[in-house]
Amino acid sequence: MEKFVIEGGAPLSGSIVPAGNKNAALPVLAACLLTDEEVIVRNVPRIRDVDAMIGLLKGLGVETAWREDNVVSLRAETVDPLAVDVQMAERIRASFLVAGPLLARFGRAEMPTPGGDVIGRRRLDPHLDAFRALGTIVSLERRFGYRLHAPNGL
Repeated sequence: MEKFVIEGGAPLSGSIVPAGNKNAALPVLAACLLTDEEVIVRNVPRIRDVDAMIGLLKGLGVETAWREDNVVSLRAETVDPLAVDVQMAERIRASFLVAGPLLARFGRAEMPTPGGDVIGRRRLDPHLDAFRALGTIVSLERRFGYRLHAPNGL
């Protein structure tokens, strides 16, 4: 493990650029659905889960392009909130992160049960409870997944 050993007596100066991480990048990528304007996200790691989220967003109609190694451009001008690709959603647990932005912008979303790793039980109840508290009607269909509808907005 890398570490810094600092011995007193001399002033420190400089800068460190932290590496991007998926737990920060995935919600930010999903948030691009809140606007039809171009969103530029920097310090995005090029890893499988990020690629899956970008694929999920593309399936919804988001235009995406890698500008540099860790810089991605997203534009959600033409989005179909009911077009979540089941196979893409099953690739990552974080696929459910698009539900909130879709509800906020379009008042509805259809979300398949998320996939991803099975390292522990991570329930959707906190998300669903929050959506209900914001006025969303939540229904679960065995064959599809979750139908979310906020007829009066959130």
